[in-house]
Amino acid sequence: MKWFSLALCLALCDTGCTSRPPTATAKQPEYFPPPESQGGWRKLEAPQDIRRLAGNDPAKLEELKRWLLQSDDRPFSALVIHNGYLVLEVTRDHSSVTNTKDIKSCAKAICATVLAIASAESQKGHTPRRMTFDDPAFDFIPWAQPLSDPRKAQITVKHLLNHTSGLTPEGYGIANVQKWEYILGHGGDGRTASLFFEPGTTLEYSTHGLYHAALVCESVTGQPYDQYCIEHLLQPLGIEHWWFQILTGDAQHGNHASHTLGLPARELARIAYCMLHDGRWGEHQVVPRWFVEQTAAPTHSVTGVTQKSFGRDARSWSHGWELPAFEGGERGKGIPPDTRFKPGSGGQLICFIPSLNLVLTRQTGKSGEWAYEEFVRLAVAAVLPTTPDVLAERSPR
Repeated sequence: MKWFSLALCLALCDTGCTSRPPTATAKQPEYFPPPESQGGWRKLEAPQDIRRLAGNDPAKLEELKRWLLQSDDRPFSALVIHNGYLVLEVTRDHSSVTNTKDIKSCAKAICATVLAIASAESQKGHTPRRMTFDDPAFDFIPWAQPLSDPRKAQITVKHLLNHTSGLTPEGYGIANVQKWEYILGHGGDGRTASLFFEPGTTLEYSTHGLYHAALVCESVTGQPYDQYCIEHLLQPLGIEHWWFQILTGDAQHGNHASHTLGLPARELARIAYCMLHDGRWGEHQVVPRWFVEQTAAPTHSVTGVTQKSFGRDARSWSHGWELPAFEGGERGKGIPPDTRFKPGSGGQLICFIPSLNLVLTRQTGKSGEWAYEEFVRLAVAAVLPTTPDVLAERSPR
């Protein structure tokens, strides 16, 4: 896969080959968890089972548990799932099964994933309109007409997902939860009416861009974003608990679901686990494989640390998902190059690492800073190297 090869090459160059090399894992029978109401994730608790069946160092998982409990004082749920086994579940005043508080910006990765499903289905003629990520985004946002800035016509769907659109970046005093007429540039504020830069020329993180993406999904599929997401991603994965944000608008712009949603930590893990399996869930290709492959590399040509990229190299931004090994400096060290994650304010995280067959999630519903990369590093360090005798021991008899 050329995307993964590019990701591996760039990340190794960036980290000076200091990242922990991916460890081969046992060839396990395919496993997909039933819904939580039917038993949910299989879980290991005995240290000998965690070591023998899942391939984790129980002592290092205990170290990770202590770190999680000391990392902040928020109520939270955090999971480590390795080789399909839930090997660590840490909670504090928070249910990992039913607590559906806001997952913040983790929702951006989910929105991009839903747009990929819509695009793939549209190419099969299963939706009212056809759409690719290279199509002009505003062709699918009739509520934005007339365009408040003619340059918006140059924005592609891909620009919305990888933060290169020029639409209302974070940090300029513009709130995210607004009425649709304001988001679409019709509210009399030049900061949403005009682009901040020419589309595709630089990268500035934009929640408003993902609001637009939810409208693209609605126009392409003929269904509100929340309904399409539920029917084509959440329910096929056995997800049972969720909520979506509905933003209001005037008579011209209407009320529409945004990309914002809440999911429990165990449900969030199902999405990462599906991505870990190249978009499959059982025998069904839920997420198109091309999307999973493309998320393994930056989906734009911007490089360097840009103004509103949270101090991360622009190469670490893909289709909604992010590439922590590409972040630059100390932040990406010790993280495998094929890692994809999406952090959200307040310590929310969704993460999958194909080379290690590893999934991580954390959910708090709060806001603020948190050491996302350290969680990944400590979880990676808890994966045991695999030897031929261990592979034989874990193989089905």
